[in-house]
Amino acid sequence: MKKLLVVIFAALFLPAFVNAQHIEVLQQGKPTSFRGLSVVDDHVAWVSGSKGTIAITKDGGRNWDWKQVKGFEKSDFRDIEAFSAKEAIIMSSGTPALILKTTDGGETWQTKYRNTDSAYFFDAMDFDSQKHGFVLGDPIGGKFVLMETTDAGESWHEFKNQPDALPGEACFAASGTCLKIDRDMIHIVTGGSHSRWLNLDLRLSGQWIVSNLQIKHGKPSQGAFSIANGSCDIIVGGDYQDEHSTDSVAIKHCWASRNDELKISFPIKPPAGYQSCVEWINSRTFLSTGTPGSNLTADDGKTWRKIDDASYNVCRKAKNGKLVLLAGDQGKIGVFKK
Repeated sequence: MKKLLVVIFAALFLPAFVNAQHIEVLQQGKPTSFRGLSVVDDHVAWVSGSKGTIAITKDGGRNWDWKQVKGFEKSDFRDIEAFSAKEAIIMSSGTPALILKTTDGGETWQTKYRNTDSAYFFDAMDFDSQKHGFVLGDPIGGKFVLMETTDAGESWHEFKNQPDALPGEACFAASGTCLKIDRDMIHIVTGGSHSRWLNLDLRLSGQWIVSNLQIKHGKPSQGAFSIANGSCDIIVGGDYQDEHSTDSVAIKHCWASRNDELKISFPIKPPAGYQSCVEWINSRTFLSTGTPGSNLTADDGKTWRKIDDASYNVCRKAKNGKLVLLAGDQGKIGVFKK
């Protein structure tokens, strides 16, 4: 009966809320695929992607300054972390594995990390302060690669507590959001042969807390792709080779306290297919996106509704502000409108 009432409530009231929300295309038609996106505030945002391409806006997305990083025209910059209109860090996936930094608005870039070993493949990057951050890479020798900086990206070293990886397990360099640093916690979600949630409390020197996820997995194209922390923790994913399948593409977990036993629940109405990114918007509202379109929930992931059919790879909210942008293939950039 309780589930039935929730469904009735969602059918009556959620559409009115969600239909007011939409995504407006700001830019498209560029020969590049964007997967890196960092929104600093309601004015400044950066995107990064294939063919060494980055772009910056200073007016909330209306106009963009497009650049190709000199000397890195073939690099695929799958993630970016920006701190202002002048300072940003980009990470490449592929060989060589690269981390670059600019302090002059992208006019020049300095190489802060370079590794030509083809075993290294970076997936995501996140910072909990301007000085402290991590880059996550696929496993080598049964351990996920986790690089750390404590000096604002000037230097990088292997994190002392690398998480174990299972055979055939990996992470996805799809949106830069399979890694999340939140409230002194490192969160990693994985896919491939297994789909797991790896958690480490940075205030403690203990072991990683590992939980199996009932997100579709078993193939290299399947698993958990993204995690967002807000009123609850929301994890999305699926199978990018079967993008319209809605089976096991999203789960949620709400903490009463950080010492709680992990209790995961599934949506009554899931997102409409594979989702490569999820972002907390406000209160109990989360936005997710992927190649089959974008979805919104206003009840902590219980019910989702598709709000746009266009393909995007990543959605991010301003660190300091309300601006929410999306980015994807063919240089497409969109803005979430309330």
